Amino acid sequence: MDDLEQRVFAALSDPTRRQLVESLASTENITATELANVLPMTRQGVTKHLKILVQAELVQSHKIGREMLYSLNPEPLTKTTVWIANITAQWDRRLQKLTDYLLDEDEEVDGG
Repeated sequence: MDDLEQRVFAALSDPTRRQLVESLASTENITATELANVLPMTRQGVTKHLKILVQAELVQSHKIGREMLYSLNPEPLTKTTVWIANITAQWDRRLQKLTDYLLDEDEEVDGG
């Protein structure tokens, strides 16, 4: 697992940040104030969590005039999904080997 994937998992370990990601997924550009209006937290709290999401590259920010706008960057989620799929495939192979072994043992007991 690389550094970016570690930052993504760390960022998503917090339920508030997962909620922010879900909110950002449903809109293109939004301010911290607008996010605070739909979440049960202050603008300062939202900004703190957004900073962590930006560091994990899950959120992008850009300034228009005096407003800082935030949007979701789904690319790191894709990378972590690939990592999860690889781990899942490894476990599937291990479980299949165990199943094959147990079936072989059962056949030896029944046939033997």
